[in-house]
Amino acid sequence: MTGTVPQGSSSTHAGRPWAGVLVVWLVGVVAYVVSIVNRTSLAALGLEAADRFAITAATLSLLAVVQLGVYGALQLPVGVLLDRFGARTVLTAGTAVMAGAQVLLALAPSVELAIVARLLMGAGEAAIFPGLLRVIGMRFPRRLAPAAVQITGLTGQFGQIISVVPFAALVGLSGWKSAFLSLAGVTALTAVLVAVVVRERRTMVVERAPVRGAVREAWREPGTRLAFWVHFVTSFSGNAFAILWGFPFLVAGQGLDAATAGALFSVYVVCGIVFGPIVGAVSGRFPRGRTALVVSLVGVQAASWAVVLAFPDHAPLPLLVVLAAAMCVGGPASMVAFDIVRDHNPAERLSTATGVVNGAGFLSSILVILCIGGVLTLQAGGGEYSPGAFRLAELAQLPFWVVGLMLVLRAHRAVRVSTAE
Repeated sequence: MTGTVPQGSSSTHAGRPWAGVLVVWLVGVVAYVVSIVNRTSLAALGLEAADRFAITAATLSLLAVVQLGVYGALQLPVGVLLDRFGARTVLTAGTAVMAGAQVLLALAPSVELAIVARLLMGAGEAAIFPGLLRVIGMRFPRRLAPAAVQITGLTGQFGQIISVVPFAALVGLSGWKSAFLSLAGVTALTAVLVAVVVRERRTMVVERAPVRGAVREAWREPGTRLAFWVHFVTSFSGNAFAILWGFPFLVAGQGLDAATAGALFSVYVVCGIVFGPIVGAVSGRFPRGRTALVVSLVGVQAASWAVVLAFPDHAPLPLLVVLAAAMCVGGPASMVAFDIVRDHNPAERLSTATGVVNGAGFLSSILVILCIGGVLTLQAGGGEYSPGAFRLAELAQLPFWVVGLMLVLRAHRAVRVSTAE
């Protein structure tokens, strides 16, 4: 029946010791942290990379863009592969590909091979978080799965810290080649650990339906469409702020110095760690209230921007602190989409549906980042970005909020109709 899940969570761990479930999950979390270290391994090494490959800042940016592009494009194929072959196979393969990508980056004599390495990195990393979501969906009880998803997402912060501090220090001490080969070795060992430990207990034989058919069936489910638009509308504001435009807005648009802007980013990270488990607990305890929760959190984001942008010059620092805190709720709110898709899809197409949903936030984030950049470019005319230019550029988010929330509410009504039948 549509909207009913033969949930692996309630049956798959019945009679099975919790220790086994936690060990499998924790190994998956280790793989996720390692994937974030791999993804952000160039975060603090821009000057070193530019010097090593003799490239410009634009080409350096390409190393990050191609990786993110591949990651987003592969979400749906990865979901299909997970439904066909299971989490252990896909997680192991993805981690192994990341290890190979780091070996190539360590030894690459030219920027062309470095770009290939980052393409492979995006392909490998694309498998990790969806695979871990599948493990959670198949092995955790429904009431605990939302909290497990939120905690899992928060562990990525540790991966970012590792790449920016100890890994960057390792590059300085032992050199580019040795450091990246060491990271490749750790990643390869993680792949072995995943292959040995990770198991998803299946309660059915997965039918190998055609890919188009699986995607079509996933999209026909109203819960999948609701999850898609939830992920779409909750992701873009925080991502645009954290990935590219937040720091320039605070410095050039609000007149802060780099140290104060950095402190506000710390607020963003810390608040995300605090709010994540709270949002997960509310989502798990009140599944019928998830749409209201999402609309409320998006409203907090939009209202925070409205107040800050209403100031003709610079907003007071306390309001910017509130804005940074509001931006962080986008991540936990986007995780609610995975709770929705898990509760409205059968296990045999769970990861396909998750892949469909996971691409929504990537799509909206890229569109908003490009729109903000486009508005700034049109106003700058080759000069510096002014506070007024930033105020107008940030308003590019408005139509995405309006359309996204309208589609969330429309999909919510469709879910209510389908579950009432």
